[in-house]
Amino acid sequence: VRVVAKDEIQVSIKGVGRRDADSFARKVNAAWTAIIADVLDKNRAEIDGVLRGIEEIQDPARYPAACAVSPLLVRARALEETLFSGIPGEAVDGENSARIEKIRDFARTARVHRERAVGLFEEKETARWKRFFDTFEKNPLTPEQRLAVVADEDATLVLAGAGSGKTSVITAKAGYLLKSGIRRSDEILLLAYAKDAAKEMSERIEERCGVPLKAGTFHSLAYGIIGAVEGSKPPLAPHATDDKAYLALIAEILKRLVVSDPKVSKLVIAWFSHMRVEEKSEWDFKEKHDYYTYIEKVDLRTLRGERVKSFEELMIANWFYQNGVEYEYEPEYEHRVSADGRREYCPDFRLTESGAYVEHFGVRRKREPDGTYRLTTAPMVDRNEYLAGMEWKREVHAKHGTTLIETYSYERQEDRLLKSLAEKTAPYATPRPRDRESLYDRVAELNQADDFVKLLGTFLRHFKGGGHTLDECRAKARTSGMGRRAEDFISIFGAVHAEYQDRLGSRIDFEDMVLRAVEHVESGRYRSPYKHILVDEFQDISRSRGRLVSALKSRHADARVLAVGDDWQSIYRFAGADISLMRNFGGEFGGEFAGLTGICRTVDLGRTFRSVDGIARAARKFVLKNPAQIRKTVVPAGAAVGPAIRVVPTFRGEAEQNLRSALSDIADRASSEGKRAGVLLLGRYKHSIPKDLNGLRRDFPGIDIWFKTVHSSKGLEEDHVVILDMFRGRIGFPSEIEDDSLLGLAMPVAEGFEHAEERRVMYVALTRARHTVTLMSSASRQSAFVDEMVEDPEYEVARVGEARPQDGVCGECGGKLLAVTGREGRIRYLCEHSDLCGNSMPSCGKCHRGLPRRGVGSGVAECSCGAVHRACPKCGDGWLVERSSRHGRFLGCVNYPKCDGKAKTGARRSARSRGR
Repeated sequence: VRVVAKDEIQVSIKGVGRRDADSFARKVNAAWTAIIADVLDKNRAEIDGVLRGIEEIQDPARYPAACAVSPLLVRARALEETLFSGIPGEAVDGENSARIEKIRDFARTARVHRERAVGLFEEKETARWKRFFDTFEKNPLTPEQRLAVVADEDATLVLAGAGSGKTSVITAKAGYLLKSGIRRSDEILLLAYAKDAAKEMSERIEERCGVPLKAGTFHSLAYGIIGAVEGSKPPLAPHATDDKAYLALIAEILKRLVVSDPKVSKLVIAWFSHMRVEEKSEWDFKEKHDYYTYIEKVDLRTLRGERVKSFEELMIANWFYQNGVEYEYEPEYEHRVSADGRREYCPDFRLTESGAYVEHFGVRRKREPDGTYRLTTAPMVDRNEYLAGMEWKREVHAKHGTTLIETYSYERQEDRLLKSLAEKTAPYATPRPRDRESLYDRVAELNQADDFVKLLGTFLRHFKGGGHTLDECRAKARTSGMGRRAEDFISIFGAVHAEYQDRLGSRIDFEDMVLRAVEHVESGRYRSPYKHILVDEFQDISRSRGRLVSALKSRHADARVLAVGDDWQSIYRFAGADISLMRNFGGEFGGEFAGLTGICRTVDLGRTFRSVDGIARAARKFVLKNPAQIRKTVVPAGAAVGPAIRVVPTFRGEAEQNLRSALSDIADRASSEGKRAGVLLLGRYKHSIPKDLNGLRRDFPGIDIWFKTVHSSKGLEEDHVVILDMFRGRIGFPSEIEDDSLLGLAMPVAEGFEHAEERRVMYVALTRARHTVTLMSSASRQSAFVDEMVEDPEYEVARVGEARPQDGVCGECGGKLLAVTGREGRIRYLCEHSDLCGNSMPSCGKCHRGLPRRGVGSGVAECSCGAVHRACPKCGDGWLVERSSRHGRFLGCVNYPKCDGKAKTGARRSARSRGR
């Protein structure tokens, strides 16, 4: 007889006859079966409980969320590991074998069981609450809205596009929880971002359900938590609810530090002198167009208020001003040295006291193997041409006996530019240094202090809200290679922050409020009653608020979070919104089940009750150009009657006339339909408001006209929307004002996609409209967003008026050549970087509108009107026209005198090229 024990040790009993062996085996098996039956009987209660749980999720009465099913799975797996795994199948009778297998199957395939249960519950529950969903609002809820209400995962994210009825979902969810008995009113936390929105939701729930449920804001919640734990609520700082008062306080602190703290004062003045903008030079750019774009964005203005053309010129000009050295910037040279219609020579600076000139040359030096130095220029600059220009300037001054002082980019590279400037100008100018207080007053006069105060104020809120430390910011600045500018900023900020905290005293601001509440919840000092947390406008949530939600959820094993939001409308990064919390919703708030983490349910509402198809689909296509946006469906509210989006190109001086024409079209449409229409005028900034808005209202009494910035229009809707000032530039749309990179030390990481947030701002603007959107664009500096929509036929954008001439490419810098109307209605093309590049081109001599373009490797330039011109053999974008001289007629470049390319008239050319 061979006996195998549980631990697989084999025992052989020899010398036993077959009959005795069979008898022994029967007795052993009977004993073993009896023992197993006894063990199963002792664990019957647990086994029965697990089986009941499995049966319940076959036809669930409650939503089978991960947190609800996980305990059952833990019990099933415990039975398998501690009991079932040691029981051989032959030792279990049929009934027990079936029960064990049912539990084992659940333990192996729990995910499948739960997914099936979720689908079954959502289907049955939606049908069971049909009457509630049909009558909760004036109109029945959509299938997507109903699903969003019954879905009750550990974390449920409702993607609510513009006009999709998100408020209906969040209030219906609260009503459903109350009426179904799932939660009591004191177990539901309903959070909104504004008091008005919270009040509206509270009123709607009580009106429809007859049960009071007070919605609140994050700040009221945090304040309440502090009061509950500490016994009283600390007083709120007066500036906490007043942005103007807050910035005024920061400005006051900064001014006091300038006066009283020499170390901080020195740093602040250095900041405005040459650290206000990020340290970039021509060497950081490969193309002139990119460099010029950067210069225009940062708006390099000196302490005298003039705009200069490079960072190093800014350093020089501000050193002159700080030291009381009177100067002129780019004065005309005192002797006439140019000819042939070329631009007169204008040196960089002239010292008023002595008349000496200062030229700053953009050259660096490279040490050669033999020990000598070779001068180099930026990648985008022709070295030979630039060095020749330097020699020409030296010869001019030598010829006319004027003093030339030279400074070089390599001096800045070697950190001695200003010291060298002081030494070189000492014989020609007497320094009279201005005191730091008067310098700061000058900064304030130029409104440069305002921008710095805003930077400090924004950084302070993010710094406190994120729970950062100065050492943490310094370390981040070092690892990011942000250099001395970041170090000095952190030093200034540290002093401002310290005094700000001193002035707070026993009071708190909103950042303190949320973080103190978080600490009370995380430590367990606050006993949260909330088991359902419903959050509105989730795309605007900050990291500290997300931490508060997560902390509250963690206090109960079965707590749930429902977040309603639209990442396509996330436009408040400057206020702390961290879009990554929504994009990684499951990872931040989701549950765990069967080895999976970050479990969440996402419901896409899809249907919009606002915009017609021409707007809804165009807006969706536009915002999804950024691949990081969460993809969702859009079902339009209806079909457009005629073009839903129109573009009105506007030349300088035509803005008011074209706006009136657009409003007239809308008024005529409303009149023909026999109803009153509303028109929302939208601007990226407040300055876009029409100068005579009341006059427009008087002149168009049949329509209601009002103005909002895009940010303040969020949540609003109107029949027709007119988006103003769609032009290219710093304060255009998209705005080209970029956040200072220093904010990245305390703010959410910026997105890599170009104009990522501005694209969402545009989406918000488009989706305020029910029927039509009119884009008031610039004919000469048209917005990149308008260009994109006009050039892609899928947007179905209609042009109003004559088609705008197509932009060209500047042969000098690679920027755009923009069409500008000149005398007699003729078009001329000017480089978009007119102050820095200055290139211009005439239009075609035949049509006087188009810009002839040459094909790659082609010897001709062809206009859209059909005229063909011979390409200039010397410059990159000119073409030849007939000219005459004392020697007779010839072909000369239209770029003359800048380009003297020419050819003989006898050369072969198209007969269509005779127009000049």
